[in-house]
Amino acid sequence: MVAIVEYGMGNVASVQKALRFLNVDSIVTANFEKINQSKYIILPGVGSFRQAMENLEQRNLISFLREKVTEGKPFLGICLGMQLLAEKGYEDGLTEGLGFIEGEVIRIPESNLPVPHIGWNNISIKIPQYFDKLTDSNFYFVHSYFFNAKNINDVAATVNYGSDLVAVVQKNNVFGTQFHPEKSQTAGLQVLKNFIDFYA
Repeated sequence: MVAIVEYGMGNVASVQKALRFLNVDSIVTANFEKINQSKYIILPGVGSFRQAMENLEQRNLISFLREKVTEGKPFLGICLGMQLLAEKGYEDGLTEGLGFIEGEVIRIPESNLPVPHIGWNNISIKIPQYFDKLTDSNFYFVHSYFFNAKNINDVAATVNYGSDLVAVVQKNNVFGTQFHPEKSQTAGLQVLKNFIDFYA
């Protein structure tokens, strides 16, 4: 069972639909007991870093999720959910993150490309653990900020958008994708399947 964390920051239905397509049971919840009973945790999200952390705080989820990660429960952050894995973010002012992976979330640097970064881009894979059996490495992105990881060993993939930006982070049982696997067709579904299968 996968617990998809409901904290008022969007796109839970599309994540659940993707899991259903993969025949993976899931529940959308903020309930501690139900998250405890689940084998995996997925933290999706669309919107502001600050608002997301405030919403998690209101539901008393911050220390609880930190506890679950420390226990070793497989954890996947998607888009904003991936950014929240960082120590801090600067969207709408400096805000402390979950702190699962060292680094900070900063605005995409100015270039001749528009911000937000919206659309399909190929990623450059550095850690192949969850990228087995891909037919391509093209994924769908929507973001104005990116995870500036402190340790290069925590960067599982990058995307070139004006410069090389972190697209995927990974450390122990924590995995985060800046792209939306649930909106990235066959490749995205394969990444979700690989994450689930790795801990099956």
